[in-house]
Amino acid sequence: MKAHDTVEPKNAEQAAGQGGGAADQTAAGAPEVEPLSLEEQLAAKEKEARENWDRFLRERADLENLRKRTNREKEELLNYGYKSLIEEILPVLDNLERALGHASEDGLPALVEGIRMTHTMLLTSLRKFNVTPVEAVGAPFDTAFHQAMAQVPTDEFPPNTVVEEYQKGYLLKDRLLRPAMVSVSTEIKGENRE
Repeated sequence: MKAHDTVEPKNAEQAAGQGGGAADQTAAGAPEVEPLSLEEQLAAKEKEARENWDRFLRERADLENLRKRTNREKEELLNYGYKSLIEEILPVLDNLERALGHASEDGLPALVEGIRMTHTMLLTSLRKFNVTPVEAVGAPFDTAFHQAMAQVPTDEFPPNTVVEEYQKGYLLKDRLLRPAMVSVSTEIKGENRE
């Protein structure tokens, strides 16, 4: 053999042995990974399945909560969506009531009758949308529905009873649009009650 001739490996094992010496050393330095047993693989897959099932249940609960919230918001919008429109109409109703209160019956009966008819029509229209006046005069004072503007000492009404209404309050279905502005009765001081 001459110096410039190279030795050819006789088979693939020899070639792997000559050229793959470095690879064998790296593989020998790293810990050898043992394949998982079937039981371990099954346990890992069962754990993964449980985690996926839990994630699925949480997502389904989130979806159900979203559906309920959306339905609740939709119902709220359908029931009370026109609240701001009604709040704008209420001052018109107040002015009609004031006009009726100050109109002279003997001066212009046709005008008074026209105002009364308009007032009645407007109230009827509002009732179609479940807008109703708050009960005031003669009712027990209730801070949920009445706003006290004054206290009136009287023996005509029991204490804490609404005796006068300055401005009507209104409900939209079961929700207060605005409280009634009222005077509330109090006991007359200095009166001897025996």
